[in-house]
Formats: sequence, C-alpha cells, structure tokens
Amino acid sequence: MALVAAASVVAVGLMATGLTGCADMSGIAPQSSLRDAPSLGLPADAGLTPAQAPLAADWWREFGDAQLNSLVDQALQTSPSLKLAQARLARALAVTEVADAATLPQVTGQLDLTRQQYTANGAVPAPLAGSIRNSGTAQLAVSWELDFFGKNRAALDAALGTASAAAADAQAARLLLASNVARSYFQLVRLNEQVNVARRTLAQRDETLKLVRDRVDAGLDTRLELRQSEGGLPEARLQLETLQEQMALTRNALDALIGKPNGTAAPTLPAQAAIKNVATATAIPADLLGRRADIAAARWRVEASTKDVVNAKTQFYPNVNLVAFAGFSSIGLGRLLDSGSQQWGVGPALRLPIFDAGRLRANLRGKTADLDAAVESYNAAVIDAVRDVADQVASSQAITRQQTEQHAAQEAAEGAYDIAVQRYKAGLGTYLNVLTAETSVLAQRRLAVDLSARALDTQVALIRALGGGYSAAPAQAKQVQGATKTIAAGAGPDWAAASFDSKNQPATH
Repeated sequence: MALVAAASVVAVGLMATGLTGCADMSGIAPQSSLRDAPSLGLPADAGLTPAQAPLAADWWREFGDAQLNSLVDQALQTSPSLKLAQARLARALAVTEVADAATLPQVTGQLDLTRQQYTANGAVPAPLAGSIRNSGTAQLAVSWELDFFGKNRAALDAALGTASAAAADAQAARLLLASNVARSYFQLVRLNEQVNVARRTLAQRDETLKLVRDRVDAGLDTRLELRQSEGGLPEARLQLETLQEQMALTRNALDALIGKPNGTAAPTLPAQAAIKNVATATAIPADLLGRRADIAAARWRVEASTKDVVNAKTQFYPNVNLVAFAGFSSIGLGRLLDSGSQQWGVGPALRLPIFDAGRLRANLRGKTADLDAAVESYNAAVIDAVRDVADQVASSQAITRQQTEQHAAQEAAEGAYDIAVQRYKAGLGTYLNVLTAETSVLAQRRLAVDLSARALDTQVALIRALGGGYSAAPAQAKQVQGATKTIAAGAGPDWAAASFDSKNQPATH
C-alpha cells in the first residue's frame, strides 16, 4: 500500500508539472531597481578606517556623563514607543511561526459521539430506519501539502523578511529614543550655561549701576547715564526668566522621553566644558550606511516583497496535498473499538486553477506593485541617509571653524570691554562706550555656549546618521524555530553589498 501511495504521489507530481502550462503570468514584472553605492556617488569598495570604526551600541557613554547614561537607560526600559516597536516585532515573529507550520505535516484528532434518530422514510435501510442509535467516530487525520512549487517556502521567506524588518525597526526606535534623550539633555545643559551667562550679566550690570550712581553723586555723570544703567537690569532679568522657562519646558520633554512625566527631580547639570567630545567620521563611509537600522529595515522589506511576488506566482500552479486518516467508526458505542470498526484511507488531492476571472493576475500585479514600492522606499531611505550624513559632516566641520573664529572674537570683545570700563572709571570715556562693548561681550558669550551645544548636538546627530552601533543580528530570532534560523544565520542584507541579478533585482538566496 505504501508503494501504491508513493507511486500515486509521483504520478500526481508529474501531472502537475505538465499542467503548469495553464499558468499565464506574462506582462507582469517589477519596474523599479535598487540603487547601489556608485549611483549615489559613493565608492563601491569603501572600507573601514581606524577613524571610522563601527560605533558602540551604547555610544552615549562615550560622552563621559554618568547622568546622561542613567537617563538613556531609564528611557530604554520604560519608553512606550520602544515597547510598541518590540510588540510589533513579537507579532511579526509569531507570523513566521505560522508560515513555518504550513511547510510541515498537520495531524488532527477527531472524536464524534452522536445520538441520532434515523429517518424511516429515507434511504437508510432496516434495522436503522426509524430507530434511535448512538454512533461514534475516533480517528487521526494527517495532511501534508507537498510544496512542489515553493509556495509555502516563499510565504515563510516573506514572513522572515517582515520579521527582520520589524527587528530593524525596533533597533531604529531604540536609536531614535537614545539620540532624542541625549539631544534634549545637551539642550538642557546649553540652557543652563545660558542662565549662568545671564546671571553674570545681571551681576555685572548691578555693579555697573552702583558705579554710575557713585559718579552721579560725585557730579561726574548726569541722570541720563543713570537711567541708561538702570534700564539694563530689567532687560537682564527678562532674559533670565525666558531662559528658565525654556529650561522647564526642556526638562518636561526629557521627563516624557524617559517615561516619567513630572516625576523626576531637577538634575544637577554639569558644565558644558566637562562633557567629552566624541570623535566621529569626517567622510561618508558607505559600509556604515548599510548598518543604519532604517536602511536595513527597508532592505528587508524589499526581500519580503520579493518573496511575496514569488508566492503570488506559485498560486498559478497546481496545489498537491497528501491526506491520510485512520481510526474507528461504528453504530453503537459499545463496538467502537472493535476490530471490525477500523477505517483508514490515504490518497493525494490536486487543485488546479483553470478559470478565476483574472483574480490571480490581479493579485500578482498587486504584489509586484508592492515590490516596486518597497524598492523605491529603500532608494529614498538610502538617498536620505547619504544626505543626512553629508549634512552632519558638513555641520561638524563648519562648527569647528566657527568656534576658532568665535574664540578670537570673544577675546577681542572682552579686552575691549575691560578697556571701556577702565576709561569710564577714569573719566576718559562715556558710558555709551561701556554699553557698546558690553553688548559685544554678551553676544560672544552666548554664541560660545550655542556653538558648544551645536557641536554636541551635531555629534549625536552624526552618530544617529551612521547607525548608532546597529547590528543586524536580533536576539529575538532565537524565538523562531525551524527555517527561521535564516534570521540568525544571515546577519541581514547590507545595502552597500547586496547581491543583484542581471536585471538589478534582489537575488533570491
């Protein structure tokens, strides 16, 4: 019997192969193609140099600020947005398990117990006709879809791609959260430095007011100078109040990022100069762009869409199933397990689409359009990544040059202010000269703080643009059994080193 079943399956397989001529997929093909490194003006063989080493996953620790480390750690543990991304990953992994199960035999158990009155006027013969009897069936059924044309495998590969994309999205959410915490923290440090500048300004203007009053009392100045000096104090207080409001709003934003709105004490902020600068790339390394989580996710979606197209094509081919069952069935429960109540069956089943009013072609066109959309989304992500890194590199270099010039300008302004005050004390200059010099000094002090803050912010932005230490080997892949080992074995498609076929489409592996 086993030989007969095997021969039947072989015959069905051969017949199915002969019937594939019914499939008509002509005229449906993807139109988009993946952009590679040369098409973006980047070297195809760009390699890592010591200055462009892969970033650490906990890159924020390199700034040397323990308080920043604590804030980022809290955010990564409690953020709802990160937990949402992780939930989506868990959902995608569950889908891979469902797709994996479709490739394996299915076994079901059946137990039916029925008390039934049989019709006396039907086809049921005596003595069952008109009687009330108990009947029962107990059996096991085995079914296995023989995946001759790779439909189930393609569905599994598509689910794997989607799960890998979800894993990359979770890493992208992690990076975005950490970078937003760091940037908000550095913004808080900047505002704190500006508050210190404003307080120094207020104290300086208070001292100047005392000096002007003494000179007015001595008859050396008029009330004009006194009113000018008095007007500087409210202006300084206004600036201080404005900065403190901005600090409160920034602190609220930081509390929301770490998942504790209005629940944290005001942090003791370090001096801006105490925060370490992090060495970052001075050029655009093509292979590091491939380690961006958003690009990896887009590339995985291309892979998943490619497999969806393959799956849509297999719908045109015959569907071959092998079904078997064995068990017991009887009228009267007392004889259910007797040897004479045994029943069994085995045989193949073939389903072939002949006329479906264009449903399969429409489905294939839809999946092909999805692939084109995934490819163009990937291309857009790559182009945006190149622009993002180029912007941050340009800003970083420009800020370094600006800080050099600003430092020289501040030294000159401070010197001019000291001279103006000395001349005013000696009666050789007017108070207007002091005000003019003071205005330049205050502007340079604020600019120095802003440039230092921009330097830190740009470093964070460049780290984020270069992937923030993303590694395409999600630990969650261990949750998926069987064929889903592909996630762990293949570290994820690298856009700068992706494989392409002759039509520049993703090659199937």
